[in-house]
Amino acid sequence: MTAETAPIRGDPSVTDLVIRARSGDKQAWDALIERYAPLVWSICHRYWIGGADAEDVSQTVWLQLVDQLDRICDPAALPGWLATTTRRECWRVQRAAWEPHAGGWLLDAEDIPDEQARTAEQEVLLAERNAALREAFTDLPPGCQQLMALLMEDPPVPYADISARLGIPVGSIGPSRARCLAKLRRHPAVAALTDINANGTE
Repeated sequence: MTAETAPIRGDPSVTDLVIRARSGDKQAWDALIERYAPLVWSICHRYWIGGADAEDVSQTVWLQLVDQLDRICDPAALPGWLATTTRRECWRVQRAAWEPHAGGWLLDAEDIPDEQARTAEQEVLLAERNAALREAFTDLPPGCQQLMALLMEDPPVPYADISARLGIPVGSIGPSRARCLAKLRRHPAVAALTDINANGTE
């Protein structure tokens, strides 16, 4: 990971990033884009929008966020705002493409089918989960970070290679992995998501 793409120290919450971005913190703004750009692109992909059109949608969404950032009452609601805005922009692009043809595929953003709306909600949850996991991962001890990074590589790294790289016995890799995962689950960001899923509430 390069210095340009590395997360800001502590990988702060979306609320903290929004507050800092409002005050003109460029690093916080860049972190918001890095964290939620995959959400924007995934919705474009869901609507079969790619290439220059996807670039246009993405740019428009972030420009709108610049204008609206001070008006977002609950910073924690930013992922939902991004999902809704991206869907509207996707429909704008699709409508522009449909208008010259068949004279009638003019739908408003509010007419998005329920199934696609549910999919967008799932993408928001996925983005929030990934952000929580990344925040928890950066708070792990360095040894846990190194071990988990090796265990998540694709293709899988043999235990013998992990043992040699980290200087730990092969037999301790499994127990160490379990302890690191337990630390991840106990992290406040991950625990909060777990509570939300268990209670079925937002």
